Amino acid sequence: MQLRPDPTFYPSAKLAMEAPREQLAYVALLAVDGHAHDALAVVDCDPQSAGYGRAITEIEMPSEGDELHHFGWNACSSALCPYAPHPHVERRYLILTGLRSSRIYILDTKPDPTLPRIVKTVQAEEVVRRSGYTRLHTTHCGPEGVYISALGDAEGKGPGGVLLLDHDDFKIVGRWESDRGPQYLAYDFFWHLGHDVMVSSEWGTPEMIENGVVPELLLGGRYGHQLHFWDLRRHKHLTSVDLGAEHQMALELRPSHDPTKTYGFVNSVVSLKDLSSAIWVWQWDGKKADVTKVIEIPAEPAAAEQLPPLLQGFKAVPPLVTDIDLSLDDRFLYVSCWGTGELRQYDVSDPWKPTLTGSVHLGGIVRRTEHPARPGEPRNGGPQMVEISRDGRRVYVTNSLYRSWDAQFYPDGIDGWMVKLDTGANGGITLDKNFYVTFGSRRPHQVRLQGGDASSDSYCYPP
Repeated sequence: MQLRPDPTFYPSAKLAMEAPREQLAYVALLAVDGHAHDALAVVDCDPQSAGYGRAITEIEMPSEGDELHHFGWNACSSALCPYAPHPHVERRYLILTGLRSSRIYILDTKPDPTLPRIVKTVQAEEVVRRSGYTRLHTTHCGPEGVYISALGDAEGKGPGGVLLLDHDDFKIVGRWESDRGPQYLAYDFFWHLGHDVMVSSEWGTPEMIENGVVPELLLGGRYGHQLHFWDLRRHKHLTSVDLGAEHQMALELRPSHDPTKTYGFVNSVVSLKDLSSAIWVWQWDGKKADVTKVIEIPAEPAAAEQLPPLLQGFKAVPPLVTDIDLSLDDRFLYVSCWGTGELRQYDVSDPWKPTLTGSVHLGGIVRRTEHPARPGEPRNGGPQMVEISRDGRRVYVTNSLYRSWDAQFYPDGIDGWMVKLDTGANGGITLDKNFYVTFGSRRPHQVRLQGGDASSDSYCYPP
């Protein structure tokens, strides 16, 4: 047991930004062959190291068909919140979940953080028995333990929701919701801890997403387009806001890191009107929620022969914004355009009036922009998962979304890569030409940084 709080826990985002820089990154790797094993890679992020920009180790999962996706730490800075204190837990274990298998793996990063060990596996049967959920997606450490979102029920239909995992013995506590109200579709979730409110978003049930985009469901506006607001302590649904069925797939939630604020950002992947993507700001006033579209990123014209079959009839490549991330000072929002192969940086000091301050192209369905480390070699895939260092000076990006969706939008296959970008103090982003990581036949997805990162912690105290 710890006799003092973990030194990687910080009361405020400002203090987290002053912490030592990360030396390692942990990366979930997807085995492209569904009968092969996924893995967790450990990547050297220390520029003074001889192994900088390389995968040091890969820890293979013991079972097939997991589809590792989003994962997280067992504990984080939320353990310091005075109304839900857990000061003696450690940021020690990584919680990896299978989006297809519904398994949960617990990996211990001590004593050697470069060689995590699997110390416990929770099988899908136990997940179903204790929670009624399957298809585990997003993991966040929080005030009651480890929260994990699930896309579906035991039969792979709806509703999806959130389950709780004890962060001491990693047993499943049960389903989180006491009253879900009208909520049916599930995806991401996050919270404003100081205001006792949780927000959740929508993608689709497992049968809607596991074999790729279903055109009939997409054109019918059947994928998720709502945000749900919850009483965090009472586990009860409060209200919903609808982006409109035109705006399909409301995915990643990035709340303000300043706990005195109650706004946050969410992306919608595609508009049925013109294939654009959008960024929205939500606002919670304690009684009702509002949402406003603040960024629209248009599709780019393209010849049909340059496009995968799913898009040829549109003669355009959509941006397909599939991830966003917000720096700890709430100043810069990073937006990954997986379709057009672009990472955008916006100054969101005023959340309702964003300003584009940086852009880098890499890969893309049509562009196939090369990386400076591989001149003359067109890249496939595009910026997808985004993770920001605590101090906001480094951004890590990977290029795989989801196996069946990879195949639809990049039918020639995706060669997995992870890259790093450096940021300017007042905006601007540039690719690090010395950081280009490949993973053989596996594809990278979620990145977590040693000691915490911009999307894994929440804070109870203002700057």
